[in-house]
Amino acid sequence: QVQLAESGGGSVQAGGSLRLSCEVSGNTDKSYCMSWFRQAPGKEYEGIATIDSDGSANYPDSMKGRFTISQDNAKKTLYLQMDSLKPEDTATYYCAAAASPDSGCFDAPLDYYGMDYWGKGTLVTVSS
Repeated sequence: QVQLAESGGGSVQAGGSLRLSCEVSGNTDKSYCMSWFRQAPGKEYEGIATIDSDGSANYPDSMKGRFTISQDNAKKTLYLQMDSLKPEDTATYYCAAAASPDSGCFDAPLDYYGMDYWGKGTLVTVSS
């Protein structure tokens, strides 16, 4: 199993940028599908992006444009670059890991219940 720890959240003005990090530890010799989710106040978890062990990334159509997922395998760290932030981006952001299925990381929609491990989240607040 693995452990995940997010960092990099904070308060920013609309139009600003943040880069979130997720440090991965534990049994990192196995392949995982790594994802970012967020939960806005009063709303359900929303998938943002997924990256596989080879670095290929996928985004739901609603999330394409302002967010970029990446990873540094040497540092065992996952990143989410967030640009042109809007007040509606205010949420707790989570990284999550799923054991890679034979079909790959992008066969199924990005879903909360498909994840095996979660971080505790980092809060992002965007003010207008």
